[in-house]
Amino acid sequence: MYKILLLDDEQNVLLALQRSLKSVAKEMEMTMELFNSPQDAINRLSNTAFDFIISDYHMPGMNGIQFLSIAKEIQPHAIRLMLSASAEFKTILGAINDAEVFRYIAKPWNQEELLETIQLAAARRQQIMEDQKLADELRLQRGMITPQEHEMKRLEETEPGITKVKWGPDGSVLLD
Repeated sequence: MYKILLLDDEQNVLLALQRSLKSVAKEMEMTMELFNSPQDAINRLSNTAFDFIISDYHMPGMNGIQFLSIAKEIQPHAIRLMLSASAEFKTILGAINDAEVFRYIAKPWNQEELLETIQLAAARRQQIMEDQKLADELRLQRGMITPQEHEMKRLEETEPGITKVKWGPDGSVLLD
């Protein structure tokens, strides 16, 4: 099952994107979460693991490159995609170099190309996760990480923030 985060400040674009992805979502067992605020999406990324993140470029307060760069820091293994009507070379270059997007999707999108992009992103995501798993197993075998570190890394990948506990002055656990 895949989880996808969709971010666009225009609600009608979010709903159109969701409709466009419904056929592949059912086929790939994909759940979607929609956000029209970059800050709300960042908060969600901090406590929920996503496989794909699709963000619009033009948004008030924070552009898509800034958002996807933050998303990369929070969830480096999530596949990032940029959605934009802008064809400016500088925008595309920033998306690739700064946010390390997997694909740049032009608005208005072509349905077939969008679905193909999601399928390619899914294949890339699986390859990244397999490579990470093999690398971690090798580090564990070579004694470069402890079994506890290996398990913490695995837990953080599936549930971001689960290994980070905030303690109160009296030793109690603080909840956000």
